[in-house]
Amino acid sequence: MTALLDEHENLEVEPTLRELHIPSSTYYRWRRAKKEPCERHRRDTELTRQIQQIHTDSGGIYGSPRVHAVLKREGVYVGRKRVERLMREAGLAGISPRRTGKGFTRRDRDADLAPDLVRRDFTADRPNRLWVTDLTMISTLEGPLWLSAIRDAFSRRVVAWETSAHADADLVLATLEYALASREVEPGQLIHHADHGCQYTSVKLTTRLVRAGIEASMGSVGDSYDNALAENLWMLIKTEGLRGRTFATRAEANLALFEYIDGFYNSRRIQKRLGYLSPVEFEEKHYAEQAASERVNLKPRQPALTS
Repeated sequence: MTALLDEHENLEVEPTLRELHIPSSTYYRWRRAKKEPCERHRRDTELTRQIQQIHTDSGGIYGSPRVHAVLKREGVYVGRKRVERLMREAGLAGISPRRTGKGFTRRDRDADLAPDLVRRDFTADRPNRLWVTDLTMISTLEGPLWLSAIRDAFSRRVVAWETSAHADADLVLATLEYALASREVEPGQLIHHADHGCQYTSVKLTTRLVRAGIEASMGSVGDSYDNALAENLWMLIKTEGLRGRTFATRAEANLALFEYIDGFYNSRRIQKRLGYLSPVEFEEKHYAEQAASERVNLKPRQPALTS
């Protein structure tokens, strides 16, 4: 109504309000609110700007739960429902990961298979106790780009990833070597879980696992639940990092993977299961708590007083 009267200045206010059965007090209250918005409206405007910035920084990925968590991390305490409302009014929404289609596992029926040491329990009480690994394919106009990755079950961190034009044993071995070079692994303490793909039953990989003192574990073929943590990673990468994109070359796709995995997922993407921390932050918190506990245990105690 205020916009209508502002637009048509030739209209007289009082007669117009009488025709529309709107009390003049109501109209003038609207005008005051427009010129001098109440504190809540001003706060909503400020919050909306912050929410839009958080949503943009996440690449348009975060929905209201993660936006609410980021606001809390930044010292902004606001109700979850209010965040939902403001996002809805601003036309902002997160992205829900979806299954990405069929798998690419090819089994060597003559290979010796490792036992399933995980049995769908993808949890660990510290880093480098359970790694899950898998292969997936990224389409490019130049041809397929195969992505191999290893994910730590403790922090959900991608500890290593490699790409190649070929889905062979050399690719998964290169990924393992990268992981071993970047992490401190205790022989006999780590499980390496994969499916029955021929790359993971190859002599090259199994020999390297034995040399490193790593126990091999395998789920079944064609059952996403037996390697759910790896399958979940592909859903995140393809839904959040690569969605709607067509890559002209493998190099272009490789850069997009780097930007998502190293530039966002590991270091910045907060997760509910990690207490709304990123994988890197979750590991840093673990090591900080471990160091603090060790300092307490090493602190010399005062001798007991005797009478």
